[in-house]
Amino acid sequence: MKVKDGIIGLVVGDALGVPVEFSGRYDRMKDPVIGMREYGAHNQPKGTWSDDSSMTIATMASIVNKNKIDYEDMMDEFIKWCRNDKYTNSDSGRFDIGNTTIRSLTRYYKGTSALESGGTDDRDNGNGSLMRILPLAYIKDINYGTIESVSSLTHAHIISRIACVLYIEIAKSMLENDLEIHEHIEWACDKIKDHYYDSPALKSFEKIFSNDLGDVRGRTFVVGSLECVIHCLLTTNNYKDAVLKAVNFGDDADTTAAICGGLAGIYYGYDSIPIEWIDTINKIDKVESLCEKYELFCGGL
Repeated sequence: MKVKDGIIGLVVGDALGVPVEFSGRYDRMKDPVIGMREYGAHNQPKGTWSDDSSMTIATMASIVNKNKIDYEDMMDEFIKWCRNDKYTNSDSGRFDIGNTTIRSLTRYYKGTSALESGGTDDRDNGNGSLMRILPLAYIKDINYGTIESVSSLTHAHIISRIACVLYIEIAKSMLENDLEIHEHIEWACDKIKDHYYDSPALKSFEKIFSNDLGDVRGRTFVVGSLECVIHCLLTTNNYKDAVLKAVNFGDDADTTAAICGGLAGIYYGYDSIPIEWIDTINKIDKVESLCEKYELFCGGL
């Protein structure tokens, strides 16, 4: 199972993108990222992860501590990150959070139930649940309803929920099947189309279904992020090139690279991640320790 393949892949991708978040693709073409940088967009030291990793780690910690998926507890852990800087690896604490996520956490903090807190408007289809959903791929027999509910804690719109399910299906195929990357994606897409056959939201995923990914960007829109990630995976043949390509699309560089890094880490394995990148990341040993605990939890299901 090797939980750390995907999770460390995600964290490393996130840290690669943090210094150049918000920069344009043209900026990255002139000055491409080729390794870990420091300072930049958020003035953070080299190897600092963002909300992508923090919320992924919080998700895993909640599941390990409760020995199950507990939506209220998961939101409690998100609140500890948001308000108290838990699950960060920066001396300055939390420095990044999406608008839909902060609105959802605020609703929960003020008394709304966990599963009623997520945003449901069209504008709430950022990539804020997709970036943290990967841990569910390791849970045996995870069902679509549970994946959708974990997304819905912050991002409850049907497009965001389907995007998370599609991502988990790709990850699970990589964990369970010996296929080429394009076959994993096709297999997952077929399952999604079958399950959500009567949902108008499927139209949003048509470019992914038809592999029409010639014009992708590192945007925050959840489907756009997924399009960019799939393009990066399909047009590279190793972890390093996949995540660097994701980073160098610019815009939401950390999140695009984190989402890409999770899948690339699973597909190519932990040993494919440059060790000098891993060693740069503060508190990476604590993440690896949590991965071991999470793997024991998943193995006991």
